[in-house]
Amino acid sequence: MLANYTTYTAYWRLLKRIEDDPRYDRKKAEYLLKSFVDLHPHAIGEKIAICVEHFAAQVAGAIGGRAKAMIVTRSRLHAVRAKFALDRYLAAKGHPWKALVAFSGTVRDQGQSYTESGMNSAGQERVIGERQTAAEFEKPEYRFLVVASKFQTGFDQPLLHTMYVDKKLGGVNAVQTLSRLNRTHPGKQGAMVLDFANGADEIRKAFEPYYETSLLSEETDPNLLYEVQGRLLDFGVFTKDDVEAFTRVYFDRKAAQDRLYAALEPARQRFADLVAEEAGDFRGQLTDYTRLYAFLSQVLTFADPDLEKLYVFARHLRLLLPADPDELPGEVQQNIDMESFRLQRTSQGGIELERQAAPLDPAGSKPHGMADEELEALSRIIEALNERFGLNLGPEHRVALEQIRSALDADAGLDASARVNTRENVRLTFDPKVEDKIQEIVETNFELYKRITDDPDFGRALKNFLFDDYIRRHRRADDLLKLKESKTLAFKSSLRWNLKEEREDDERVTHAALKTIAAFLNTEGGDLLIGVADDRTVLGIERDRLESDDAFMRHLTEAVRHGLGDHAAACIDLKTQVVGGKTVCLTSCQRSPEPVYLRWKGLEKSRDGDLYVRKGARTVRLGAKDVRQHLAARFAADDRASALCGEFE
Repeated sequence: MLANYTTYTAYWRLLKRIEDDPRYDRKKAEYLLKSFVDLHPHAIGEKIAICVEHFAAQVAGAIGGRAKAMIVTRSRLHAVRAKFALDRYLAAKGHPWKALVAFSGTVRDQGQSYTESGMNSAGQERVIGERQTAAEFEKPEYRFLVVASKFQTGFDQPLLHTMYVDKKLGGVNAVQTLSRLNRTHPGKQGAMVLDFANGADEIRKAFEPYYETSLLSEETDPNLLYEVQGRLLDFGVFTKDDVEAFTRVYFDRKAAQDRLYAALEPARQRFADLVAEEAGDFRGQLTDYTRLYAFLSQVLTFADPDLEKLYVFARHLRLLLPADPDELPGEVQQNIDMESFRLQRTSQGGIELERQAAPLDPAGSKPHGMADEELEALSRIIEALNERFGLNLGPEHRVALEQIRSALDADAGLDASARVNTRENVRLTFDPKVEDKIQEIVETNFELYKRITDDPDFGRALKNFLFDDYIRRHRRADDLLKLKESKTLAFKSSLRWNLKEEREDDERVTHAALKTIAAFLNTEGGDLLIGVADDRTVLGIERDRLESDDAFMRHLTEAVRHGLGDHAAACIDLKTQVVGGKTVCLTSCQRSPEPVYLRWKGLEKSRDGDLYVRKGARTVRLGAKDVRQHLAARFAADDRASALCGEFE
């Protein structure tokens, strides 16, 4: 995928349309002018034209004429405008292909409101709901999918062959986004990326911490093909006649597979006669040629048919050669999914500054008062961001964040969603809302707005903090009791009292509660209601026989600190609420930025503690192999997770 990577740079001029020459803040003006250019219909139209013409010439016939493409835009508004431009261009050029768009919520543009379902259903005889977009894209007539953030990760479409990127990508987000192309499919070769927003070096920096390979070259000379062709012929492993003989069989549709192997056998035998050093050099040159041709043929049309014949010959010969002891056999490489493996960071990685997840100070428990708690939460958000990202966010930034929080709190629809939905479903509503609120601070705090939009890691961390802060203040036990247990919701009858044996069991009963908390922290966060049976019967925390609600929460806090660590205690928020005359404890767990391990009274099965996650409505302890995979997938952006992976080798 990265072997076939092309970047574009935009050059543009702006004209001043007034006689006066007013003065503006330079950084703010430059940023807003660039945003104006990026959203200008002509700029979007030019990029769409490049995408469609490239698709028509280089992609449409791939994978038996079924290849699909994704256009990745930088915002939901960009996605809306790109979809309209794409539809117009396809119609104007008479192409038979159709396009879909994917984004969350509602986008308002020039007085109109747009939704994913509304745009995809336009002109159709039926309504295409948001949940149907991925399935609809399976249909052969849909060849383009325009996205902003939705479907950049977790989207599995083997026919996805090419990605057109018009969005800044960095870190693990770049790896996750571009890896959508790595889904294997018979006949899928030469997946490609055309990038309008990122330089080759930026993508290399994003990938190097995760993969042991030379990823990109800034420029490629087509004449190198002839140079490599000459070097391959000099080895004496094959001749031009061998290539001709093989391609005659290859392009004969009636030829059997054994004839292909027979045509390659002379070259394979000559290769076996090479000394080890020569064999390694030949194998490397053969691989270089196939990769170079696969890349250049995506953007250039060659008049010399011998180059393609050699490409076909080399690709098949490479599969027959004995594998280099230091690499995987060719056929395995072609059929593996890159995301199935976590590769350790090498000494070549770490080019970017590595950020450390900042621990938060434990939050005080205030079951009946909220004002002081809210102010403290905002201070913690700013403090954590300052420590993690090396910033100096001060009072003016606090004002901007308070503006965002107040706007979110005033949103009745969001509040209703938070009360009746699971945490993961609330997040689907929350994300587009917070994006809209961030847009509103551009005039009042441009510095913070620019940092959020320009730095994906910072923006993601801030939105996670804001979501955890919001959900903590808008969840009520009586609303959660209307829901079933899920990936982000669980019930426990007690904290330390064995209800069957009517005795205190601070070992196993407490261990069960701590397992659930750890699993929420290690997955996507969640809410634990203590004092509620599995069937949602309210039992109350009174059964734990602690002298007061405050004593109960102190006991739980100390158990978390002792079993999961101080950092875990900082990631939970406790409050008691009365439901049906009985008191329950609502434990809100945010998504932890670092792995949380449970050690409790000798019950752990691993020397350094057990790692638990949520799988559906269950809490599951991971084995060593699964721990490595989970750390790589869930905590890839945190260097500490990489270090911890080594402990399980």
